[in-house]
Order: sequence, then structure tokens, then C-alpha cells
Amino acid sequence: MLETLAAALSLLAHFDHRLLDIVGLSLRVSLTALAIGAVLGLPLGAWLAVARFPGRGAIIVALNALMGLPSVVVGVLVYLALSRSGPFGSLGLLFSPGAMIVAQTVLVVPLIAAVCRQIVEDAWKEYAPEFSVIGIGRRQAVALLLADCRFSLIVATLAGLGRAMSEVGAVMIVGGNIDGYTRVMTTAIALETSKGDLALSVALGIVLMGIILGLNVVAHFLRCWAARRYG
Repeated sequence: MLETLAAALSLLAHFDHRLLDIVGLSLRVSLTALAIGAVLGLPLGAWLAVARFPGRGAIIVALNALMGLPSVVVGVLVYLALSRSGPFGSLGLLFSPGAMIVAQTVLVVPLIAAVCRQIVEDAWKEYAPEFSVIGIGRRQAVALLLADCRFSLIVATLAGLGRAMSEVGAVMIVGGNIDGYTRVMTTAIALETSKGDLALSVALGIVLMGIILGLNVVAHFLRCWAARRYG
């Protein structure tokens, strides 16, 4: 264990090119998926928070259930959609970073939307009487609530990034784990461990854990700062 750890730290200290390539691709894929997921998930969650229509409860239940959707199931569904015989096969995205972005976006959207819905709905229940008195419509109210809850929504978005970066099943299925092209941190850890290259696996694991820990630290301090400043 000590020899493997020493070798892993050596790779980190010398900025091994394989390590940097894998980490760089992981960040590009996950950050792109997060951006798309936030653009789709935040409006969806905010709309569900204030809208009232038949079947709303069923949609909320389904959305909450999708938060725990296994990544391998997402991988299979995206694979079928992007395969040659699938509805989007003509795009030629399968076994490319684009397919991995699609898979991670599918995983991220329900998480961001469900958390956003809960945050905005709680705020809506608190401020709805005031909005009614001063004559603010639902659309304006949603914009105000999103601005007021921005720090909590940032924390939810960071959770979505952690979800995207830590999953392995979906990106391995739709990306193919191709060296230098679609190999990200989680898939590289799985492959290199099976090959016996534990030094690279441990080094990637350290980077991945550092990123996840960093996201949680940022979320914690952001929450504490917002609480102190805005009560």
C-alpha cells in the first residue's frame, strides 16, 4: 500500500500527462453536463413549485424517483437512443464525449429539478400571501424566488456536479472507455485497477475525492455565509 501511494503521489507531483488528460476530459464532460442540466432543471423545478394542474403530484413523485435512477440504466437508455438503429443514431454521438455528456445530463437534470422544486415551493408558501397582496404574477414571483434562493440553488447545482463526476456505469456504456478520447476518472480507475496499475488508479482517486470534497466544502461555506448575511 505504501509503495502504491508513493507512486501515486509521484504521478501527481510530476503532473503525469495521462493523469492530466483524464482529469481534463472528466471536467469538460461533467461541467458541460452540469451547465445543460442547470439550464433545464432549474426552470423545470421552479415551474413545478408554483404550477397547479392535474397530475402534478405524479410528476413530482416521478422526478424524486429519478434522483436515484441507477447510472447503468441511464447508460442503456442513452445507448439505445444513440445507437445506429435508435432515433438519434444519425447524430453519430455514440462512443464519444458527446454521448457521455448526454448521459450525465440525464442523471443531473432530475436531481437539480427536484431540489429546486422543493426549495422554491417552500419559499413560495412563505411569500405567496405577500405576492398576492402587491399583485405580483406567478412568472415574476418565480424570478424573485429564484433570486432569493440563489445560494441554496447553487448548493443544489454543486450536488449535481458531484453526481455527474462520481458516476461510472453510464459513461462507460455510452463512451466505450476509449484511451485518450472517452476515458474519464471513474472509468479509468475501474480499468487501471483491473489491469493492476494501482498507482494511476490511486492518483485518480485522490484527485476525484479532492474535487468531491472541495465541492462539499464550497457548499458548506456558501451556506454558512448566506445564513450569516441574510439570516
